[in-house]
Amino acid sequence: MVQTVALVFLVVFAAVMAFVGIKSAGKAKTLEGFVLGGRNVGAWMSAFAFGTTYFSAVIFVGYAGKHGWDIGVGAIWIGLGNAVIGCWLAWKVLAKRVRSMTHNMGTRTMPEFFEGRFGAKAMKLFAALLIFIFLMPYAATVYKGLGTFFGSVFPGAGELIPGVSSTVLCMLIVAVLTGVYLVLGGYIAVAMTDFIQGIIMIAGIIALVFAVFAHGDVGGPINAIKELANISEPGKNLTLASPFGGDSWGFLLTNILLTSVGTFGLPQMVHKFYAIRDESAIKRGAVISTVFAALIGCGAYAVGSVSRLILGGQLPEGGYDYVIPEMLMKAFQDSVFGSVLLSVILLMLLSASMSTLSSIVLSSSTAVTVDFIQSVKRDISPKRQMTLTRVMCLVFVALSFVFATFNFAIIVSLMSYSWGIIAGSFIGPFLWGLCSKRTSKAGAWCGMLGGFLTVVVMTVVSTAQNYDAASGVYKAFQAASANSPLFGVVAMGVSLAVTPLVSLFTKPNDQKTLDIAFGTGKPEEAGA
Repeated sequence: MVQTVALVFLVVFAAVMAFVGIKSAGKAKTLEGFVLGGRNVGAWMSAFAFGTTYFSAVIFVGYAGKHGWDIGVGAIWIGLGNAVIGCWLAWKVLAKRVRSMTHNMGTRTMPEFFEGRFGAKAMKLFAALLIFIFLMPYAATVYKGLGTFFGSVFPGAGELIPGVSSTVLCMLIVAVLTGVYLVLGGYIAVAMTDFIQGIIMIAGIIALVFAVFAHGDVGGPINAIKELANISEPGKNLTLASPFGGDSWGFLLTNILLTSVGTFGLPQMVHKFYAIRDESAIKRGAVISTVFAALIGCGAYAVGSVSRLILGGQLPEGGYDYVIPEMLMKAFQDSVFGSVLLSVILLMLLSASMSTLSSIVLSSSTAVTVDFIQSVKRDISPKRQMTLTRVMCLVFVALSFVFATFNFAIIVSLMSYSWGIIAGSFIGPFLWGLCSKRTSKAGAWCGMLGGFLTVVVMTVVSTAQNYDAASGVYKAFQAASANSPLFGVVAMGVSLAVTPLVSLFTKPNDQKTLDIAFGTGKPEEAGA
């Protein structure tokens, strides 16, 4: 029953996504249209694009499953932090400045922003390289998160292709579908599908929260807290009913900072502000995206917090990544209503994953064609550049799919590592470059390299400390990656501190470059 209902939902969903891609193809004939939708995207589509890019299946399968199991109700603070800091504050601080400055400089990507703002071509190339390399494992976690749940719903799907598991088959379907509508319609297709997917996500999370808390093993919010307070484990001081995470408050704070402040430095997130139509759309978009994030984020962690009750306190054999899938299958697979609900949830996770994946792919492919190839080969024609961008979209989808088939560490660790190294490298030069004319080229370089090297050095040191001949280097890295949220937070702090500090003692950019960036000059005056 579950498989039949879910299959019907998936077929309809796939048809709608393909239709949107075909419908949007006419608006993606130029590189500007393909990458930014002509900078004419309204409040609702921009807000939903931001929110759906923020949350993928990883928040449910990875973050909500692990942190809900370990911390309990305190994990909901992560979702609240995502809404208030990651959405509302990001829109208030960044949206108007990003839209204005990228218009002034004519930039379409974050690496182009670094070149235009600081007159640093090498910084543009370095940023493009970081984006392409480290967004790949990020994309892989999106595939893996959805594939894990799909494999639980369709355990026999892998039999359709000999030697291919249900999880891999799901990832392949997502890769093909995402590639189709993204390559056809570009950013407009992404924004339109994000809006549709956002509506599905809202309906899905509301249904999920009500159904989970109404389940007999949970018995509503009040009873859930009472039951969580009674759970104990030998040798552990569990505080699952504590509103602030109990003894885990430090770990909780680290994850709030990583997943909330990190949005200020992620190219696929701030890219949404480049394409916004006008300032009135910014004001409305800030409210819409914040409400959306609060529903999805808090709802996901609320569900994860009661997972122990439905699973009887027994961690699934597959580990944290299987907490939410196993919990939902156990709770809802034995009834018609449950089958429909599971199908809606699968559609919600598919929507969340595809929206995030398409934004990552667009950021990564343009990092190669717009930021790297155009810098090396300046006489490349617009038509050829468009073709290359589409090709690179497919290449990145394929590479991240292959990467996702590897047996890597748990989803949440790899996601945190990718998020931390990208945000840690970019947040200082990007944020200070937007807000302060005093930010220098040297300060931006030091902030970027400082954040990047912080993660690298901390990873190497932690890996070395965990290495022994029996475990091997790979397992030592797995142990080190468990600290990836802390690495990312420290890197962001280093980048934010080093950039203005070095700028105080180094020469700022020339006045013509600053005039262009801050809107007091014309591009031709600086020979741009």
